[in-house]
Amino acid sequence: MKVAVYPGSFDPITNGHLDIIKRASKIFDEVIVCVLVNVDKKGLFHIDERVKLIEKVIKPYDNVKVESFNGLLIDFMKEKEAKVIIKGLRALSDFEYEFQMALMNNKLDSSIETVFMMTNAKYSYLSSSAVKQVAKFGGCIKGLVPDQIIPDIMNKINRG
Repeated sequence: MKVAVYPGSFDPITNGHLDIIKRASKIFDEVIVCVLVNVDKKGLFHIDERVKLIEKVIKPYDNVKVESFNGLLIDFMKEKEAKVIIKGLRALSDFEYEFQMALMNNKLDSSIETVFMMTNAKYSYLSSSAVKQVAKFGGCIKGLVPDQIIPDIMNKINRG
């Protein structure tokens, strides 16, 4: 069974992320969306809240599940007996960072491969940070994130 892990902070999950999940679910037997703590980013949502938001939007995909993890991705991969890391790329700047991470992960465990998936062109500008910025200033986030989590995002921002 080919198990792939799609790691990220997903704060919040965007339609670009969901597009990668949907496409990966057609390629792999199982896809685990792994919500990782990113020490370099201050999150809007707590990690458990992010997991719940993702669970809402992955229901149509029987072979996709979501989990959280704090630590090295390679340790999570070993725990899940997964051999493929999925990374979405929007632009050349994403590639530089993700290429470095892929090389580091390969150094830590050469049996694990990283698969880069190009984003759909209509999501190439989209990031969780941009969604939070637009929402914080009262802009419309419809079309940027799955419809079913828009109320969650707006409630969180309005409370914060």
